[in-house]
Amino acid sequence: MIQIECFTFNTFGVNTYVLYDETLEAVIVDAACYEPFEKQGLADFIQDSRLKIVRNTNTHSHIDHILGNQFILDKYGISPEYHKAGHPFVTEAKEIGLNFGYTLDAVPWATAYINDNDEIRFGHSVIKVLYTPGHADGSVCFYSEADGFVITGDVLFRDTIGRTDLPSGDLEKLMESIKTRLFTLPENTVVYPGHGPETTIGYEMANNPFIR
Repeated sequence: MIQIECFTFNTFGVNTYVLYDETLEAVIVDAACYEPFEKQGLADFIQDSRLKIVRNTNTHSHIDHILGNQFILDKYGISPEYHKAGHPFVTEAKEIGLNFGYTLDAVPWATAYINDNDEIRFGHSVIKVLYTPGHADGSVCFYSEADGFVITGDVLFRDTIGRTDLPSGDLEKLMESIKTRLFTLPENTVVYPGHGPETTIGYEMANNPFIR
């Protein structure tokens, strides 16, 4: 069974998730730690829980979600993995970061891309990649059928949806992604978003005012 530990990092309040199971192999989703105390807090949890980091994945490559990728590479020797369509954001990350007050000495590129319907395996567990563009090119969600949860990045939040006014944002695509990739999941599926509190697919289907 997958265990989920959530950290909220940087001034954008990004949710960084550590997924692990009884084997203690672990996957990081959206390493967003920037400040030294954030990096230390994440590293302390990994060490205290005796976890072995085997994958570092990104739901998308906006600057606030990738701030900790170099730290993960330096600390654990694990390169980031993201969808190829999001790579242009990575190539411009240093410049974009400066606009928001973040100084990045290095921004690691993916050594492997993740694609729609890929299976990310760790220990005895597996999560499936769902390609969900609309908030940004390269946006993906990570779905565990066995454990009944989906990590949605900035695609779907409690009572709202991802913004579409940034480069490559597209409201029509976002609606299609939500309706065809997320709202087809079981209604009791727990949603762990990129910002803010968790919710469920069923709650959002019934209550989200932005879904048309």
